[in-house]
Amino acid sequence: MEADAVSIWPRMEPFLLGALQVAPPSKLSLHYLRKMASYVRTRDGCFPSMSWPMWRHIACGKLQLHEDLAWLYFETFDLLIGHVPEERLEWAECLSQCSNKSELDQQRSRLSVDTLQFLLFLYIQQLNRVSLRTSLIGEEWPSMRARSPSRSDREAKTSSQNKNWDDQAHLSFVQSHLGEILELLVEPGQLSQSGQVLRGCQISLDALRSLALLLEGSAGPGRAVQPIHRLLTKPPLQTQAGFCSASRCFPLQKLLLCLQNRLSLNPFGITACLQSGKKLTWAQQVEGSMKRARIARNTHTAPPGSKMVLMSQVFKQTLAKTSDKLNGANIKIHRCADAFIYLLSPLRSVSLDKCRDCTVVLGPVETSVHIHSCQNLRVMCVSGRIAIGVSSRCTIHTLTPTRPLLLPGNTDITLGPFHTFYPSLEDHMGSVGLAVVPNAWDRPLLVGTEGLFNPSLNSSSNPAPLCYRLLPPAEFNTVVVPFEMEGDTCEVPGGLPPLYQVAVEEKEKRIQNWQKTVLETPLNKQQKQQFQDLVEVKFHEWLLERDSTTDTQAVNHTKHMRTGRAVGQSPMAC
Repeated sequence: MEADAVSIWPRMEPFLLGALQVAPPSKLSLHYLRKMASYVRTRDGCFPSMSWPMWRHIACGKLQLHEDLAWLYFETFDLLIGHVPEERLEWAECLSQCSNKSELDQQRSRLSVDTLQFLLFLYIQQLNRVSLRTSLIGEEWPSMRARSPSRSDREAKTSSQNKNWDDQAHLSFVQSHLGEILELLVEPGQLSQSGQVLRGCQISLDALRSLALLLEGSAGPGRAVQPIHRLLTKPPLQTQAGFCSASRCFPLQKLLLCLQNRLSLNPFGITACLQSGKKLTWAQQVEGSMKRARIARNTHTAPPGSKMVLMSQVFKQTLAKTSDKLNGANIKIHRCADAFIYLLSPLRSVSLDKCRDCTVVLGPVETSVHIHSCQNLRVMCVSGRIAIGVSSRCTIHTLTPTRPLLLPGNTDITLGPFHTFYPSLEDHMGSVGLAVVPNAWDRPLLVGTEGLFNPSLNSSSNPAPLCYRLLPPAEFNTVVVPFEMEGDTCEVPGGLPPLYQVAVEEKEKRIQNWQKTVLETPLNKQQKQQFQDLVEVKFHEWLLERDSTTDTQAVNHTKHMRTGRAVGQSPMAC
């Protein structure tokens, strides 16, 4: 095996799913994480795994973070590392039986995480740190990126302004901070009193295993993907990295140089998917706006955790799909407008970026749904987490075991209960470990740049307390997924909250009374036609009284419900 053929790259999911899409609190800087790294190795119950009570003690007592924010990081890491569906369902059942905070704390105390991996997870929150230098010149300086990026690089950057999706940003971050990342893995005895790394210090193989959270690689093109520690303990990198089988350690500086020389762009990232991903074709060709749509996937080649489907510029179209090609994939829906999108498969994650005037119905999402820079969006999903940032006039109907995250920049966000279903929904929920309880859709967490929102602070860095509302029951209606599928689900999983169920029943009763009145009124054929025309006129007058954007959505959705597609639109095959 030739050394030149070995490649190492940043894993996608820690940055995509683990880095919160907001600048981290100042207490999560390298200075404090170095102190934490030394502290956890010298305290019982903190190393090699750390329980929730110990992290709460460190976060709240040492770092002065709010307990809800401390739990947010702990819970996000737990979502990232993954559990088999049976474990997640068992955990959900245990949480649903907690009736007070004491019981909840007792249940949470059962959770523990890998200490060093959790430290690295906290460190990569710096990905979305706001940098004055970056704001002024557009790049971190000195930058590890090429001064003159290629057209494909610029194209990938344009399609991925969100750093969580930007594999170029992931590579640049790791290249720029690899030394500091490795320092967090060094044992306290090899540090000076000020916390600085001493000359000649080493990293143990056990500690290096934690780096597999962030880095992976392969021995050559087409070869199996391996965690980083396996590549570094076998020829030809074993010698280059300085691994000593007797001490089971790596010299820090030699290891750093070896990794820096091998780092490359993720071959399964968004850049590669745009360049060589399998293009998806339309079921039928049409003229005009359809030609703008670009959809690609790497699900046929990527390993689990790196599968993605990219959908960009779907305009005035209906896209509906349930397919094994979507199962476990990370989905990005980018710059779509006036579209109806149904992705009815179990998904890993979903990001909606710069979309407007769309209705999106998703199958259960194992980790997170992130809505960023969207306007007038309606989303229906069952998800491990929902996060919304820099968006306006969006309505989110969700079933989620975690508190929805409202990030800075939102206005006029409406949160409502999940209110639809399709026949295989419950089977799909079980396959990703999502249950109907607990359901925290109506208890959002407002996150600002210095932690949780504090109403006493009148600061632009915090989201406004009135940036959202809960959907009033009087405005609530259920939605029907207008496609025939196999499965046993015939109602909204878990049912509707009582107030919304009463509102639906009252509306159904009014409809029944109306239908009874119409049937019992003696009208001849001509009168019935006149009456129908009058009802349709009044209905359209009611639509015109609403916001013009919402009108278009409502009219199209009404026709969509009758025919299975919106007028003037075509389905698309994946």
